Amino acid sequence: MMTSKERAVLRGQANTIDVTLMVGKGGVSDALIIEAEKLLDAHELVKGRVLEAAMLTAREACDALCEATGADGVQVVGGTFVIYRKSEKLERARKAAEQTKKTAAKKVNPVKAGIQARRRQAKADKERRQKYFHDAAVKAAIERRKQSEQ
Repeated sequence: MMTSKERAVLRGQANTIDVTLMVGKGGVSDALIIEAEKLLDAHELVKGRVLEAAMLTAREACDALCEATGADGVQVVGGTFVIYRKSEKLERARKAAEQTKKTAAKKVNPVKAGIQARRRQAKADKERRQKYFHDAAVKAAIERRKQSEQ
């Protein structure tokens, strides 16, 4: 069972989708149930319409399809109904996309990368000069000490 908030979100999503399932004069047949299964696996949210020739109401068709497919009825308005069932196939695809998104390389700004590289190089040059002058100063101090001791 869905909560009313989940149902409200699904109703909002259903506004933008087209009718993909038609219940005709044959009613809720095996072929219609198989088609509904395929659509639910592919899209999770399916909007259907009951034609005038079908001697069913939209509520009856929705309930029959929900019972046959294990889906939840989201909305019935006039001759149109919306059903929902979570799809394992789509869930795996979402998780895979999320993993790829996490592991995807960040976009690199070439200007910023160049600036950062020049800064690293300048810092390394400065450290190398400081080490050279420090070593030279230490050598000079040792030489002065040796000369003063002699």
